Amino acid sequence: MMNIGEAASLSGVAPKNIRYYESIGLIGPAKRAANGYRAYDETDVRLLGFVNRARSLGFSVKEVSGLLSLYQDRARASSDVKKLALEHIEDIDRKVEELQSMRRTLKDLTDRCHGDDRPDCPILDDLSAGVTGARQTIQAAE
Repeated sequence: MMNIGEAASLSGVAPKNIRYYESIGLIGPAKRAANGYRAYDETDVRLLGFVNRARSLGFSVKEVSGLLSLYQDRARASSDVKKLALEHIEDIDRKVEELQSMRRTLKDLTDRCHGDDRPDCPILDDLSAGVTGARQTIQAAE
């Protein structure tokens, strides 16, 4: 048996995250040593490592919960696991597209900005256009 610090070190999950995962029911409650402190074994560390790896791939806590259920179900169908992973890939692709769109916009704005001593700045103009648009929306609603 090991304490939370050792389990954290071996699994790569911070102690506060271990406690959080326990509090939300993602992982079961830790065993307790005679002194009342949390006590972990190799199985717990493997499970925490699983959670850590899934989180590092961007799976949400809810998705990790589903993956853990499948991991612990020896009668699972791999198609169920694949379905979750493919859905996650779709989410990643959507986020990548959003980030690429933001990058293109910022690149265009920085390309148009002279970056000199003059006050004219297309970057600030674009940002303030968002404020103007929001102000117009609020006024229209009134």
